Amino acid sequence: MTFDPSGGLSESEVSERVSNAIENNDVVLFMKGTPLMPQCGYSRRALGLLQQYCDDIETVDVLESLDAYRAALETHSSWETIPQVFVDGEFIGGSDVVAELDERGELEPTLEKATN
Repeated sequence: MTFDPSGGLSESEVSERVSNAIENNDVVLFMKGTPLMPQCGYSRRALGLLQQYCDDIETVDVLESLDAYRAALETHSSWETIPQVFVDGEFIGGSDVVAELDERGELEPTLEKATN
């Protein structure tokens, strides 16, 4: 018996979803899992940092088609790892960058500017 990972989205579907999410939301977190069940510590960390200052976060679970999401996101960010945060259509970074912004006191103003 072999594992068949079929059932994921096509690359064009994923590319369209990524573009729409970035264009139509002030704050977007592409993460592994969901807000109720993050599937990696980095995604959990990024979500927690964002939720400190922002209630309206669009989250996208990339696990359904991980490789396609990585490829689509890389065209927007030149970043290979997940999670990825976009604010006002601009790539901010992954969980480590978001944590650094928070430590420097820059995360809250960045999110406030986007959501006001």
